[in-house]
Amino acid sequence: MNPNLTLVVQGLAFFAVVWLVMKFGWPHIIGAIEERQNRIAEGLSQADKARKELADADARVAEEIKKARVEATSIVDKAQQQAAQIIDKARQDAIVEATKQKAIAAADIEAQAHKAREELRGKVAALAVAGAEKILRREIDANAHKSLLDQLVTEI
Repeated sequence: MNPNLTLVVQGLAFFAVVWLVMKFGWPHIIGAIEERQNRIAEGLSQADKARKELADADARVAEEIKKARVEATSIVDKAQQQAAQIIDKARQDAIVEATKQKAIAAADIEAQAHKAREELRGKVAALAVAGAEKILRREIDANAHKSLLDQLVTEI
């Protein structure tokens, strides 16, 4: 065979295959490439959208955390104020109760001292009568000399 004829037939066959591929195969390949490009672009836009939403969500979360911290600080401050008020009230109540107990104890001490003084006066009067009786060597009638004995008790 002739090499020129083979070369011409191969060239015609090549162009025929190229024409068939361009006529029937190329549109499918280009369509698949464009579809893939569209999906990639759509995926990128969705990724950007998701990043923006994530950034917005992060900002909202940060804001909520900030609000929660402020609220927690407020609650702690209120609790501390209430604790201080409770402590002050308890302190005041304790002071009032201590004052009452002190007054009761003072009154009791005063009553016991008064009672002891009265008993002592009675004993002193009895001793005075006994002493006077021994001095005079006669018995003194306590009922007869009651006013004199009462005066002696008040002087003692």
